[in-house]
Amino acid sequence: MIIPLVIFSFVFGSIPWGYIIGKTKGVDLRKLGSGNIGTTNVMRVLGKKEALLTLTLDMFKGFLPVFLVKFTPYGENLYLVAATGLAAIIGHCFTPFLKFKGGKGVATSIGVMLAFAPLIALITIFIWILTFKISKVSSLSALLSFSLIPLNLYMLSYPKEILHFSLVLLILIYIKHIQNIKRLIRGEELRFGAKR
Repeated sequence: MIIPLVIFSFVFGSIPWGYIIGKTKGVDLRKLGSGNIGTTNVMRVLGKKEALLTLTLDMFKGFLPVFLVKFTPYGENLYLVAATGLAAIIGHCFTPFLKFKGGKGVATSIGVMLAFAPLIALITIFIWILTFKISKVSSLSALLSFSLIPLNLYMLSYPKEILHFSLVLLILIYIKHIQNIKRLIRGEELRFGAKR
């Protein structure tokens, strides 16, 4: 049963909600703003209502598979729960519906963490919001808040399986933000609201 759940998680995570919402407005997000299909670019191109909808749906597609697997006989195997969550995140980041070019995984990862380790998810959201209020840079907020997840898990004595998952997640988040990291180093990453 775990293999169908992982497959379901990947496919469910692959649904490109930002792209779909953009298309309903006659817009291809891949050709506007940052070219990303995530919440920040939806906000930039379409507005707050569409961004909130995208955020909610992207979080939900990470939350639901992990929430469901926790109620199966495999729910006590945290590595299998982690595999389900990771499948949803990978589906979002490399969606086959858009030639394997998806989002950056932030909202979907938060959804997974809300089902897997709710307190850590809330701490991560708080750090993201605080960093964003200070910097107005979405990528920096994501990189900092996710970089602290392993430390927060360790400090709060979470099981090693969740800590291992967080390290894999952090690597994936950094891979998806390589171009952002390069722009941050060069001082070229734009603040939210600035024109590209």
